Amino acid sequence: DQVRIHNSLLLAREVQRSLLPLENPNISGLDIAGTSIYCDETGGDYYDYYLKTNKGGAGMISMVVGDLSGHGLASALLMASARALLRQRTSLSGSIANIVTDVNRELAADVAESGNFMTLFYLTIDIQSRKMQWVRAGHDPAIFYDPTTDTFEELQGNGVALGVLESWIYDEYEKSGLAEGQIIFIGTDGIWETKNAQEQMFGKDPIFEIIRQHSKARAEDMMKAIVSALDRFRGDLSPEDDVTLMVIKIGKF
Repeated sequence: DQVRIHNSLLLAREVQRSLLPLENPNISGLDIAGTSIYCDETGGDYYDYYLKTNKGGAGMISMVVGDLSGHGLASALLMASARALLRQRTSLSGSIANIVTDVNRELAADVAESGNFMTLFYLTIDIQSRKMQWVRAGHDPAIFYDPTTDTFEELQGNGVALGVLESWIYDEYEKSGLAEGQIIFIGTDGIWETKNAQEQMFGKDPIFEIIRQHSKARAEDMMKAIVSALDRFRGDLSPEDDVTLMVIKIGKF
């Protein structure tokens, strides 16, 4: 029975991994890298990319990072449901605030009896107009870094986690004037809440420093530097939560 359960979990892991992006998107003007690292065979973290283009070839890309309550098989099942809802609704018209509002309404009906929920950060970058819009649904704010001024900014926003309040109407926020070299980092709390043997938390300060030190590196290299720093900090301890992170670096438009 234990072998059968283990094999079933391995199969579930393969299925869930197939629901995550197989590769980073290749978008002119943007350098993007993302990954999810699960602490069990399956997990509750999620990230994805949605690309839309207009008739002139220009367009926008949307990126989402989500974190479901708990981890393991139950969260993996809910992650698959949330992914289907997000992908189906994103393919239709409407602002990202409309998209997240509609997904929340459907997801709330699914999780009403369980008490589960999902935090989400939904970011869209309009390549032609050099602006970004985002919706924050109970998720930690994304980090925005401008190397020309060496300043960090948190992309804040008002919004509860998906599945908590079915009637919640989400707000959309915007930042224009994106310029080459600027960096956006989105992560889940499994990163900064990672503990070492002394029960200290990793925190966000090391992330700020890695972004600053690697501001001229590729998004993939910056992402790997953060993962490596997290592994060194944890040491021989096993991870207690899933870790998902995404790095977006603005290039020449």
